[in-house]
Amino acid sequence: MAFAEAYGAGTIDDSAEAALQWSRDCAREAGIRTVTAGTGAALSLLAAAADAKAVAEIGTGTGVSGIYLLHGMRPDGVLTTVDLEPERQTFAKQALRAAGFAGNRARFIPGRALDVLPRLADGGYDLVFCDGDLMECLEYLAESLRLLRPGGVVCFEGVFADGRTVDSSLQPAEVLRLRELLRTIRESTALVPALLPVGDGLLCAVKRG
Repeated sequence: MAFAEAYGAGTIDDSAEAALQWSRDCAREAGIRTVTAGTGAALSLLAAAADAKAVAEIGTGTGVSGIYLLHGMRPDGVLTTVDLEPERQTFAKQALRAAGFAGNRARFIPGRALDVLPRLADGGYDLVFCDGDLMECLEYLAESLRLLRPGGVVCFEGVFADGRTVDSSLQPAEVLRLRELLRTIRESTALVPALLPVGDGLLCAVKRG
């Protein structure tokens, strides 16, 4: 096991670890990929470093990433999480409760992210975590820049695309969109970016003040 994975697995308590395992099992049965322990540890760290009170998540899944995000957030912080599949959010609610988080720590909104995000407050968020439709990643970035306060952090999961992002052979449209996302963030004067080699690649950027 890689150091990042082993270290990430040991940063939460036993009840949260059991909830994570249950959530991962639910995701596996549903054919959903979840963030790795290393990626989860990075998300907890970023939420803590941002002293995050308000976090928006695109792609609830079965709650794995939500547990990690809430673990790093302030005790009074609220996670707003959006997913197209209400059934997945039902699993996520159970997972967060089993991990010891009160019901008022998370706001679950079913629906398409690009329909929901415009309804969220400008500058009202400390961190935005994007783990949704790769074809919409550039639109997620635009919405994230609006949602984040100065000094806030945006993160994109899965930017390595199993190594296809740097593969010179013919690639599908979603990989081309990821390349465009990487280029856009790298060239932006409004962001300070970093690409973390955890999981399948975690692209992070801080919004300048």
